[in-house]
Amino acid sequence: MGGGARELAGYLAALAGWVAGLAAAVLPQWRQSSYAGDAIITAVGLHEGLWMSCAAQSTGQVQCRLHDSLLSLEVHIQTCRALMVISLLLGFFGIIVSVVGMKCTKVGEEDPVTKSRIAVAGGVLFVLSGLCTLAAVSLYATQVTYEFFRESTIPINTRYEFGSALFVGWGAASLSMLGGSLLCCSCPAKERRGQQYHQQSQPSTAQDYV
Repeated sequence: MGGGARELAGYLAALAGWVAGLAAAVLPQWRQSSYAGDAIITAVGLHEGLWMSCAAQSTGQVQCRLHDSLLSLEVHIQTCRALMVISLLLGFFGIIVSVVGMKCTKVGEEDPVTKSRIAVAGGVLFVLSGLCTLAAVSLYATQVTYEFFRESTIPINTRYEFGSALFVGWGAASLSMLGGSLLCCSCPAKERRGQQYHQQSQPSTAQDYV
């Protein structure tokens, strides 16, 4: 795969990861009601996310409520919020920076070495964005697992388990880090310097023989 194709593939993968991360941050299905146990409760399904909690009736009606107070939220929710916001900001800047540094764009063509370094910088931003998403989703999943398995008088069918947004977040983190890695690997700076040096040395050699 050529350098330009590798950059384009990495950019598209990272862009898809950023969009998926945005969807994961907005979705309220970070944890959902567990249907394990003998007495299965199906009348109401509860879902909770970083920004709101929802109750889905068996009739299909869904009611959602935003988290009222920031300070009253649990620490892991506040931490995951911050990580997801940082992840989205890093990915947004990565999208802009990578477009400037990719070979398929016309910006900065007169200096290919600097252009390739900009592409690498965009790749680094995408990798950091993916790491933040991975940290947020994994932290939330760890808390859900701990609360599910700890000894408690709460019936098991009223506890929470992983929601679909967690799996979307893991996929988003994987795509962002994969795309960022491809962008970081597409910088043949040494070869370009060698070509520039070879091109500059040829005229001088010809003049010496004249």
